[in-house]
Amino acid sequence: MTRQELLYEIRDYVNITLGLMLYTFGFTVFLLPYEIVTGGISGVGAIVFYATKFPVQYTFFIINAILIIAALKILGWKFLTKTIYATFALTFFLEIAQGIVVQPDGHFYKLLGEGNDFMSLVLGCMITGTALAIVFLNNGSTGGTDIVAAVINKYHNISLGKALIIIDVCIIGSSMFISSFGPIQNRCQMVVFGLCTMVIECLMLDYVMYWQRQSVQFLIFSKKYQEIAHAIATSTDHTMTILDGHGYWTGKPTKVICLLAKKRESLHIFRLIKTIDPNAFVSQSSVIGVYGEGFDQIKVKVKKKKG
Repeated sequence: MTRQELLYEIRDYVNITLGLMLYTFGFTVFLLPYEIVTGGISGVGAIVFYATKFPVQYTFFIINAILIIAALKILGWKFLTKTIYATFALTFFLEIAQGIVVQPDGHFYKLLGEGNDFMSLVLGCMITGTALAIVFLNNGSTGGTDIVAAVINKYHNISLGKALIIIDVCIIGSSMFISSFGPIQNRCQMVVFGLCTMVIECLMLDYVMYWQRQSVQFLIFSKKYQEIAHAIATSTDHTMTILDGHGYWTGKPTKVICLLAKKRESLHIFRLIKTIDPNAFVSQSSVIGVYGEGFDQIKVKVKKKKG
């Protein structure tokens, strides 16, 4: 492993840890005290906790351990190493956080007060959805249904948010059949709230991930195209295509740099261009999707040719 690869790995683990801490905050402060059902293995743990008082973190750990072993061959050690780390870390964070939000009488402290269940749901799911996106963007997973969603996403062009919705509907719907949650009206309300958590969390997950993965196309017209291309290549590791063109009025030949990059890199690229050639003509446009080396993988099935 090179020094740069090591730094990337360290950065991933730091960001995953921050994402897990954010998830723990949203889950234990805004969702658990109001007995809101969520999706995922945390949701399964919450349902078990509401019904039996069996700690959420232990249910979370046991189910994750089973799923990790089952998915090891499909996802590989590189993905699951971080998932194993996230499983232990989130179990630890949930243990600590619940000790903080529980009052001396054994009840959870409700930050927004009584009667603000839905507002707490919205805030909590916005936080947990953002946290999940942070973890996924850094090549990690919180385990549980994230593992199942990652398997689906690996072989099919289905977003992680959509995959999680399908799985979470089954988990949330199961609370309808648990009689210890009270009369049918209470269970219906719990399911409706659970569906709201699912939608908000998954929308936040897709929004944050799409925002981070947005790509742009640059067309750079400059006499100093070689210097600009060299500067971009050495500072961003992007490859470019040099197109041949000619001016309509002048008829003079010109070179055009065609570059695809992440949107977050735009400011850096503009600075490089302006430093080398302040008079360069630059066109920037958003693209729907970029697939290939350095970007997203092409996830479509191709029929095998019959030999």
